[in-house]
Amino acid sequence: MCDATWGEHWDEVDGQRMLFCCDICAAAFKNMISAVKKANSWSRVDSLHIAGNNGTGRKCTASGEGSDFKFYVKFYNDGSILDFHKL
Repeated sequence: MCDATWGEHWDEVDGQRMLFCCDICAAAFKNMISAVKKANSWSRVDSLHIAGNNGTGRKCTASGEGSDFKFYVKFYNDGSILDFHKL
């Protein structure tokens, strides 16, 4: 999430063990996945394309349950969501 090339924080996201640089990036990713699932009433996210950075926010496309969802997301420094809306 922060483009770091270091770190070794493992966390579980929807039953899948994933590697992150730190616990804050893991929290941001998990919060984003939860927000996407809630906004679409999806039980899972099949794929996620993330573009941008946290300074300007990220424009993303999620796919799940046969459809796509384009959205914008920006995080606070603790990984919680500052802004999340459909594009």
